[in-house]
Amino acid sequence: MGKKIIVKENERIDDLGLKNLKIIQDKEGFCFGIDAVLLSDFAKDIKRNATVLDLGTGTGVIATLLCGKTDLSKVVGIEIQSEVADMAMRSIQLNELQNKFEIINEDINHIFNQLEKNSFDVIVTNPPYQKKNAGVINDKEKKLISRHEITATLEDFIKVSKDLLRDKGEFYMVHRPDRLVDILYSMREYRIEPKVIRFVYPNQKKAPNLVLIKGVKNAKPFLTIEKNLYVYDEKGDYTQEIKDIYHIKD
Repeated sequence: MGKKIIVKENERIDDLGLKNLKIIQDKEGFCFGIDAVLLSDFAKDIKRNATVLDLGTGTGVIATLLCGKTDLSKVVGIEIQSEVADMAMRSIQLNELQNKFEIINEDINHIFNQLEKNSFDVIVTNPPYQKKNAGVINDKEKKLISRHEITATLEDFIKVSKDLLRDKGEFYMVHRPDRLVDILYSMREYRIEPKVIRFVYPNQKKAPNLVLIKGVKNAKPFLTIEKNLYVYDEKGDYTQEIKDIYHIKD
């Protein structure tokens, strides 16, 4: 029998619908959404035995899904909030991923005393979408840090990624379309060449509300715009592609 995993009164265990993987989440904190699931699917073709870094891992959902979707050799999640990092560590134990998935409780800007530069094949990140003084401010600190650039900016996430990626290493990000110019500008500035963009739409009648971006460190310029991804069909049901991503069977 394995060690019993502690689940606190304010927490719940969610089934990820993939290979019996589960995640521990705070009922009142920031819970993962479709953006994390879509990013894990967008990055699922990473090379076998890749070393992966998840910047701002939160409860570790993206890294956990990548453990189920890919043949990566090691994934490290960086999370600044100690309580959230603790949840991620317990989820690792719950899923028996200790030999593959590691959590470091640290600010991404102070990570270089623990990680070597140019040491990762792939970086994935679902950073805070809102600038520090933009959007609706949530008074719960965990939600505030998850949604707003309180402890690190968009540029910080990209700069740190450049420093930690190997030459020709791959960078995957999900963000908001209204920040696209900022994203592409910073990626070019820090030598992560944008290679693939895919817009995510709630349905065919609405504007996109997410963008998935792949970049490659020190690559030559050539950008591909992939076909749009629609979450709901005209009946309000998940599209077949979303069902496939979520492993939903009709």
